[in-house]
Amino acid sequence: METETALIEAILLLETDPVDEALLARVTGFSRDVVDATLEKLRDRYADAGCGMELVQISGGWALSPKRELWDSLKERYGRRNDSRLSRAAMETLSIIAYSQPITRGEIEAIRGVSADTMIRLLVDRNLIKEVGKKDIPGKPIQFGTTKEFLKFFRLNSISDLPKLDETENERFELAR
Repeated sequence: METETALIEAILLLETDPVDEALLARVTGFSRDVVDATLEKLRDRYADAGCGMELVQISGGWALSPKRELWDSLKERYGRRNDSRLSRAAMETLSIIAYSQPITRGEIEAIRGVSADTMIRLLVDRNLIKEVGKKDIPGKPIQFGTTKEFLKFFRLNSISDLPKLDETENERFELAR
């Protein structure tokens, strides 16, 4: 099992995006059971306190990443560059979309109290949100939702991994809809 584990570990190091079990099985020729067993072995190996990496599930796939507790020491040199940081207004808009999706521009503006055109355009350009449909009301406004890139950006496996809103925050989102 050591050779199989080493091969999957090497694949995870070489891939820039998270890799799901099916792709790992295709690339290696291993059965799903072997892939699952090697991932479990890697998870245990990287759980050791003396190890700087961890095996994380992001957006339905697996990736090797520095442990969260080390990130403060690493982000200065290896963190996202200034051009990929989001302003407070962009983060606010993105949060509204993430917690309320699918949501229209008008609903976002009702929650924020200001125009959302620029922020929506920025978030679409960064591939953090996308058009997910049209609301079945007069005018058929476009509805927005988050993307897989959003999950990767925030190291989430799914949207359900977002922190839970408290009652006051939840009411704020519901009143605007």
